Amino acid sequence: MTEPFSVPVTVRGYETDVQGHLNQAVYLNYAEHARWSLLRAAGISQSALIARGVGPVALETTIRYLRELLAGDEVEVTCAFEWGEGKTFRIHQTIRKADGTVAAEITAVGGLIDLTARKLVPRPRERFGELASDPAVFGL
Repeated sequence: MTEPFSVPVTVRGYETDVQGHLNQAVYLNYAEHARWSLLRAAGISQSALIARGVGPVALETTIRYLRELLAGDEVEVTCAFEWGEGKTFRIHQTIRKADGTVAAEITAVGGLIDLTARKLVPRPRERFGELASDPAVFGL
């Protein structure tokens, strides 16, 4: 099995709360950054999605906070898609400190929405595969 796609992130001081921990909402930003980075690595830009009349949509997100992150911590944020047969897919993400400690696990349910009809499109796996210049990044 290959390693999941990942991006490095450095925790910035302004992202921390009064206790000095990474603010809980910022974990979502890191996860979103990794997802868009994966799309770009697969050859899919926001403008290409818009031109095709579709866009990714988050339907559910769960974060398990396991270890604190502090300003200056270097982390890797992974991103792996799990495709089903319906209109949705799952995304599994891990935020891992440089020493290998898992700081958070994020699972999400997403879909691909038709921007005109405002409804989920069927078979998002196939649509992403058609849009991608490197579908292997998605595990396709």
